[in-house]
Amino acid sequence: MRKFALALAGAAALTVGAAQAADEPSLPKVTWPNDGVFGTFDRASLQRGFQIYKEVCSNCHALQHLHYRDLGPGGPGGGIGFTDEEVKALAEQAQVTDGPNDQGEMFQRPGRPYDPIARPFPNEQAARAANNGALPPDLSLITKAREGGARYVFALLQGYTDPPPDMKMGTGMNYNLYFPGHQIAMPQPLSDGQVTFSDGTPNTLTQEAYDIAAFLTWAAEPTLEVRHRMGTKVFLFLLVLTGLFYVVKRKVWAEVH
Repeated sequence: MRKFALALAGAAALTVGAAQAADEPSLPKVTWPNDGVFGTFDRASLQRGFQIYKEVCSNCHALQHLHYRDLGPGGPGGGIGFTDEEVKALAEQAQVTDGPNDQGEMFQRPGRPYDPIARPFPNEQAARAANNGALPPDLSLITKAREGGARYVFALLQGYTDPPPDMKMGTGMNYNLYFPGHQIAMPQPLSDGQVTFSDGTPNTLTQEAYDIAAFLTWAAEPTLEVRHRMGTKVFLFLLVLTGLFYVVKRKVWAEVH
């Protein structure tokens, strides 16, 4: 009887879960140039995405796995199109704690290309204190950590809206169509005209969400293009090798046939 009750409860839970999943909206169908086995990154889009991160997202979120030099030509996969001079200028805009000096004291200095990209908070406790106890996730691997990857990021940033009349919202929470449970602590970070792109691209919310999703995809896997090129070479090598094996096999077994 107890086993039957447990089975019944499990079936009920699965039914409720399936119903909730059915209520969840599907992620929008959108593609990026880096999709597919032959995909490559759009450097202009990556630079716009970095601009969005720098001006908006970096106020709360870190990119702890990236250094300034990764953005330049010497970075993994060739960076995002910045020159060495541009990378140096970007790094110098940050103040980095270094030391100790000859007096045994820590000091502040302008950033250098080999420094990690500056974090908004010195530690987790400071981050939580500044965000009402919530810890803003690091964005280095966010497109790998979330189901849907870049499409999820793209949808989430455009999913803020008013909650249904019958939904009770928690204190300080915001309604988002694509966030699991629909209640998210992060206020809407982007809007039309939030960032003025240096290349003159129209700064609609959709464009901003598209470009930051592209940049975060690169941040999670900056060697993606290298892997694609290597995969193509390996495939062609195996194709040629298969052809050679076939020719040799025909030659060796010709008399037997």
